[in-house]
Amino acid sequence: MTIRENYEIAKKDYEKWGINVDKVLEKLKNVPISIHCWQGDDIAGFEANKGELSGGIDVTGNYPGKATTPEELRMDLEKALSFIPGKHRVNLHAIYAETNGEVIERDALEPKHFENWVKWAKEQGLGLDFNPTLFSHEKAAEGLTLSHPNEEIREFWINHCISSRKIGEYFGKELGTPSLTNIWIPDGYKDIPSDRLTPRQRLKESLDKIFEEEIDEAYNVDAVESKLFGIGSESYVVGSHEFYLGYALKNNKVCSLDTGHFHPTETVSNKISSMLLYSDKLALHVSRPVRWDSDHVVILDDELREIGLEIVRNNALDKVMIGLDFFDASINRVAAWTIGTRNMIKALLYALLVPNEYLKQLQEDGNFTERLALMEEFKTYPFGAIWDYYCEKMGVPVQETWLEEVKQYEQEVLAKRYSVLA
Repeated sequence: MTIRENYEIAKKDYEKWGINVDKVLEKLKNVPISIHCWQGDDIAGFEANKGELSGGIDVTGNYPGKATTPEELRMDLEKALSFIPGKHRVNLHAIYAETNGEVIERDALEPKHFENWVKWAKEQGLGLDFNPTLFSHEKAAEGLTLSHPNEEIREFWINHCISSRKIGEYFGKELGTPSLTNIWIPDGYKDIPSDRLTPRQRLKESLDKIFEEEIDEAYNVDAVESKLFGIGSESYVVGSHEFYLGYALKNNKVCSLDTGHFHPTETVSNKISSMLLYSDKLALHVSRPVRWDSDHVVILDDELREIGLEIVRNNALDKVMIGLDFFDASINRVAAWTIGTRNMIKALLYALLVPNEYLKQLQEDGNFTERLALMEEFKTYPFGAIWDYYCEKMGVPVQETWLEEVKQYEQEVLAKRYSVLA
């Protein structure tokens, strides 16, 4: 049978539950995923005075063909996007500025250093998001930035974040879609601190200065991102979940949740509904922790499915800003983008094809037997046939056929980069 025929048969299974599959696909194609540029070059960036990767971040593997120039990185992103249904966004870090070989300190970055990214985004029909880079720098070598006891170092990073907000605003004005400017810092201590409060007071004061100037949210949306622990901050992280949640609520900022930044037994999906009660918007960095914050390529596991369900069943597709954050240098990087992003979209599609309102009513009625039975049965409904049709309709490869194109791209493009470097 053809993909269309399989789709029509599968549709009937969902339609008996009142699910309009055609409308579901129309809704899905308007949900953007913010795809992180740093998967393509192992978070190296393009600074003229490039520093070693730091801040408790580690990219493992040495798969050949990583991007080494902005042009290569954009070309690789284009290839990955050609396999991903829908129109999406690209998430940049400050270290991806283009300065033509000139050393520009991060506190002096300007919108002009990202003009090529904006031009490219316009050509591709993409939105851009942004992150100040508070790692891989000599002024972050001690593991403290916005909470550093040295005022000069703090001011440097404060000014960098202020510049970053201006760059986000520039993106929003140029592209007609607001940029999410997300602040994450590596600040913390390896061993048990004798004072937890003072660094947090300094971080609060730094953030207050960063956000002093109001920027129209039509152009730039501010977010702050927490972490539980990391390499070099095993015992204490200044920007904890409680710290940033309180700060975001009090100061009308978006709280960003990275799925790899919590305890291994803690799930972000369980936090979404609570946070939406008190916030108009929520940001996600979807990753896949394995034992710790190891940022593996996103797979369609139980937690990803549950994240999709929580967003959809709470009518929050326009409230949750979904981004990805993983870096794997042990496999083809274009394939990593493709696998992770397609899986995030699959999770949303799966959630849209569940009779959520009916299941909610079963719970209200105390009918837990039928609730459990249906939630389990829908796991094996013909979701795959709907996904295949959606991919075909959106003009991207169906099933694993994209993998052959990646292999060809590796031979024709990526392998040549490796031979030049060798």
